[in-house]
Amino acid sequence: MLKKLKPLQPKVILDVATGTADVALMAERMLKPEQIIGIDISVGMLDLGRNKIEQKKLSHIITLQKGDSEHIEFPDNHFDAVTVAFGVRNFENLEKGLTEILRVLKPGGQLCVLEFSKPNLPGIEQLYHLYLGIIAPEIAKMISKNKKAYAYLNDSVRAFPEGIAFTDIMEKTGFKDITCKRLSLGISSLYTGKKPY
Repeated sequence: MLKKLKPLQPKVILDVATGTADVALMAERMLKPEQIIGIDISVGMLDLGRNKIEQKKLSHIITLQKGDSEHIEFPDNHFDAVTVAFGVRNFENLEKGLTEILRVLKPGGQLCVLEFSKPNLPGIEQLYHLYLGIIAPEIAKMISKNKKAYAYLNDSVRAFPEGIAFTDIMEKTGFKDITCKRLSLGISSLYTGKKPY
């Protein structure tokens, strides 16, 4: 996902659904921007991310704040790039979230979305559904007592409008030069789109 942004050389990046800031930290290392803002609705995850950022002495470059994809508290045309890794399927209103992302992107700025998808290769598809639907929740129940979190993951992946359905929504909300590339035998997909000039 971040390699896709290298030609753009973004100076100011927004990482939506940043969680514990793993993508923000990778973006700092790979892209060397001037500023990265990470937003997430989970204060607990942001606190963990802040600890990682402080340990690496990167607080002057990476800032985390509580924020929602549907109400991004930044002005229009502010960011060179926006990333979302495994978070867009959790947007309450997908079109509204994408419209907000488009608003805060500078003209020519790029959105990169990495998201789970469902493999369609014979054999891989069956193994994937067996693992995600049955094996992972049972292992989670034994280890963490939290089977519901893995059941939610399975449900949210199944409900997400992947592939052409998602690129159609990106186009509808105003993105141009949209691409979709399936990765890891179809278990995830990388979507990119630009804000028109």
